[in-house]
Amino acid sequence: MEHPVNIFSFLPYEVVSKYLHVLMTFVVILIAVILGLIASRKRDEIPGKGQNIFELLVVGIYDMCINIMGEEGKPYFPLIFAIGVYVFFSNIMGLIPGFESPTANLNTTLAPALIVFFTYNFIGIKKHGFGYIKHFMGPVLWLSPLMILIELIGHLSRPLSLSMRLFGNMFGKEMILLILFMLVPFLVPLPIYFLGLFVGIVQTYVFMMLTMIYISGALEEAH
Repeated sequence: MEHPVNIFSFLPYEVVSKYLHVLMTFVVILIAVILGLIASRKRDEIPGKGQNIFELLVVGIYDMCINIMGEEGKPYFPLIFAIGVYVFFSNIMGLIPGFESPTANLNTTLAPALIVFFTYNFIGIKKHGFGYIKHFMGPVLWLSPLMILIELIGHLSRPLSLSMRLFGNMFGKEMILLILFMLVPFLVPLPIYFLGLFVGIVQTYVFMMLTMIYISGALEEAH
């Protein structure tokens, strides 16, 4: 749900109404690229406040990846961090008048969810080969036909749950902000803005955490 006026209002209405979430996604990507270039080039020997905060954030996410996925999870830290940056800026963009959260559209949330789904299954197959099927067979051999069916349903539902959870929270936040913006455009919506920021951070954390849990499950040995 877009704000009454958005930065792409100069484009034809048909384009904006259908593809606004795509346009906003390009804005998020542009922001992420610019911040990445700044972070990679501006590294002082005596770190300032900005560099300290950024390094603390990176180290915190890295430690979280190692704690959940183990040492084998190190190669997947860039993926986790990239997903976190993308989801975070997509979530909070709707707090700025004239912008919309791309994650308030199901098509946008489904894309990273599918990336996570195919990635962790590829990791499992790469490490275990044909033995990856043991993850779906359960602990008892004679129950394996039933367990395979149950596990397949559970795994196939993961991208749906990832995308729907993020979409539902962000769409609800956008609707509340839009209604309050139309009714009382100044002081009253401020608490909702802070709540929207909190929800955006929490949903980013949840998405990253579930991604790490899925990858960790694919890496571990089946018993």
